[in-house]
Amino acid sequence: MERSLQRGLAMFSILGVVAPIFALILVGFLAGKRNILGPNAAGELNRFVVYLALPALLFDVMARTSFEEIYQPAFVAAFTLGCGLVFALTVVIRLRQHRHLADASIDGLNAGYANTGYMGFPLAMIAFGPSSLAPTSIAAILTVCFLFGIAIILIEVGLQTERHAGRMVLKVVRSLARNPLLIAPAAGAAFAATGIAMPAGAETFLKLLGGAASPCALVSLGLFLATTRTEATGTGTGLGMLVGFKLILQPTITWLCGRYLFGLQPPLLHMAVLLAALPTGTGPYMLAEFYRRGAAPTARAILFSTVGSLVTVSAYLALIR
Repeated sequence: MERSLQRGLAMFSILGVVAPIFALILVGFLAGKRNILGPNAAGELNRFVVYLALPALLFDVMARTSFEEIYQPAFVAAFTLGCGLVFALTVVIRLRQHRHLADASIDGLNAGYANTGYMGFPLAMIAFGPSSLAPTSIAAILTVCFLFGIAIILIEVGLQTERHAGRMVLKVVRSLARNPLLIAPAAGAAFAATGIAMPAGAETFLKLLGGAASPCALVSLGLFLATTRTEATGTGTGLGMLVGFKLILQPTITWLCGRYLFGLQPPLLHMAVLLAALPTGTGPYMLAEFYRRGAAPTARAILFSTVGSLVTVSAYLALIR
C-alpha cells in the first residue's frame, strides 16, 4: 500500500513537470496545423533560439557559476561518463550503419542529451530539495556546453568536404569560432573569471532573452511535427534504440560509475542518476533543424522519450523513496 502511494506521488510530481512541455509542443502543433505562423515559422523560430535566446542562456549560466560551485569531481565524472559513453556508442553504431558523421552526432545527442535545464531543476527540487541546485547546475552545464560542444565540432568536421587536412582544420576552426553556441559559454566563463558583478540591467536582459530558449524551442518542435510526415525515417528500431539508450542505458551507466568507480553516496548518487534518466532535451532538435540534417527523427525521439520518462523516472523516484 505504501509503495503504491509512493509510486502515485512520484507519477503526480513528474506529470506536473512534464505537462507544460506537452502543452508548449501542442501549442506549436496546433499553430502549424492552422497555419497561424506561416510555412517557415519552425525554422525561423529555431534560428531565434540558436542565435539569440540559447546563447544568452548559456552566457548567463556560465557567468553566474563559480569554480567552487561546480567542483564536485566525483559527480562530474559519473555524469560525464554516463552521457559521454552513450553519445560515443550511438555515434559508433550509426557510423557502422553508414550514416553521415553529422547525422550520427545528432543521434548521439538524441541518446545522451538529458533535459536537465527544463525538467531537471523542478524534478530535483521536488525529490531532493534545495541541496539539488548545485548538482543540477553542474549537469546542465555539462549537457548544454560540454556534450553540445563536442557534437557541434563533430558536425562541422563531417560537413567539410575539403580533402586537404590543413585546410579542413582551418575551415572547421573558422566555423566553430563563429558559432554562437560555443562563443557564448566561453565568454560567460571568461566573465566569471574576472570576478566582476553582473550589472542589474544586463542580468535582467539575459534572463528575459535566455528564458525564451526552452519554450520557443518546444513551440518550434510542435510546428515542425505539424508540417512533417510521420512515416519512414526515425521510426522502428532506430527510434527505439535512441529512446532506450536515453531512458535506460544512460542512467544505468551513471549509476554503475557513481556507485563503483567514484563511490558517490546517496543522495548525490541518486541525483546523478535521476538527471541522467531525464528524456531528450530540445538541443538536438535545434541542431538538426539548424544544420538541415532532417529533424523528424530527433523530434520523435524527444516526444517518445518524454512520454516514456513518465514511467521510468516515476519508477526510479518511487524506488529511491
